[in-house]
Amino acid sequence: MADPVDPPFADASVAAIYAAYPPELRARLLDLRRLIFETADATPGVGALVETLKWGQPSYLTPSGSGSTIRIDQVKRDDARYALFVHCQTDLVATYRALYSDELRFEGTRSIVFERDAPLPRAALGHCIALALTYHSRKRRA
Repeated sequence: MADPVDPPFADASVAAIYAAYPPELRARLLDLRRLIFETADATPGVGALVETLKWGQPSYLTPSGSGSTIRIDQVKRDDARYALFVHCQTDLVATYRALYSDELRFEGTRSIVFERDAPLPRAALGHCIALALTYHSRKRRA
């Protein structure tokens, strides 16, 4: 894989999934992956992430129990779009809609969808990622 990967993959099966994406989509997904790790590092209480596969999709879990799993992948049968997925039984997407309906696009109760050729809305998306990575810890405090 020619794209720089930061942080490096710890799981060869995850690396293989990224390697199989078309090059332009792979670059976008790697950028989103990088933002997930950067946000985890900058968000108190999250700790290290575990990167694995769930349903064949790159997935990011908080062993600390602070958050809900984040998955990323292309939108089915559409390599011009990709998405960040969260658990559909959380209120995360409803929260994202309330905060960022002018900046982000959503599908149903589980995803934020991006166009491959558009820049990532990093500030809004970083906040959404932080909300997912702290979902359980925030619910316990409420």
